Amino acid sequence: MAVTHPRVRTTIVGSLPKPAWLAKPGELFPPWRLEGEILKEGKQDAVRLWLATQEKAGLDVVTDGEQRRRHYIWGFFEGLDGIDTVNLAMRSQRAQRYHKQIAAARLIGQPSWQGPIFVDAFRSTQAMTTRPIKVTLPGPMTIVDSIVDTVGGRTEAQLAMRFAELLNLEACALADAGAAVVQFDEPCFNVYVDKVKDWGIATLEHAAERVAATKAVHICYGYGTEDVKRWKTANQDWSHYETTLPLLVKSSMDQVSVETAASGVDVSVIEALRGKDVLLGVIDVGNEAIEAAETVAELVNAALAA
Repeated sequence: MAVTHPRVRTTIVGSLPKPAWLAKPGELFPPWRLEGEILKEGKQDAVRLWLATQEKAGLDVVTDGEQRRRHYIWGFFEGLDGIDTVNLAMRSQRAQRYHKQIAAARLIGQPSWQGPIFVDAFRSTQAMTTRPIKVTLPGPMTIVDSIVDTVGGRTEAQLAMRFAELLNLEACALADAGAAVVQFDEPCFNVYVDKVKDWGIATLEHAAERVAATKAVHICYGYGTEDVKRWKTANQDWSHYETTLPLLVKSSMDQVSVETAASGVDVSVIEALRGKDVLLGVIDVGNEAIEAAETVAELVNAALAA
């Protein structure tokens, strides 16, 4: 089965596995296996390898695979003042969906942005390819669900809005540098659907204000780890998109990225996003099996018919 629709374009969510010589595989926050200047070279080499792979695969919009970050959230944290990513604390996360507690960075002061965090890395990536580049950022709701606030004085919504302000500064800087797409990753939108309605959409909108690039949001059910795979195997409720997608269709976001392959969510859910560009997840990255082209095409064609 072939995909023949002229408007189908291809990209990835944003992250890709790190080579074993760069970081230990299979860990959530893997330490780097290189140091100093050799680490910088190793990150560059990893980005170069993945860009070449994406180009060979024919992807229309490429990313650096987040090869320069230990973690998709901590990469942003490490560029801010007021956050400790060394002396960690334990907290529950994602409503204890996958595990009771997780080691998390600590908020130890007023979080502040001292200048672009990812712009230099983006420009380096830009020098390696002629294709449009997407850069990913963690969303405000997911940030506050991934940090231990030792300062206090703010509600969860207020803290999310503060991080939205900082994300907006970074997103605008990336767009000004030439990023084609700035994507906010909000897996928490599939966990706390009431909070999405109450303040999640508002903080996402604030993070995306005045961003002169295509604005995207990615919503998933988690990837890869054994805890996540166990939850997905046992889960029977995939109704979260029924709440979040109708809210997002009214937002200023240009693109909405949804996971369907790994979760088995019926692609018909994207009907709620009519009028938006839909980034449809058609590859299950939770295992090492390689989908047949016909399997991928079947999902894409089903989505086009929705």
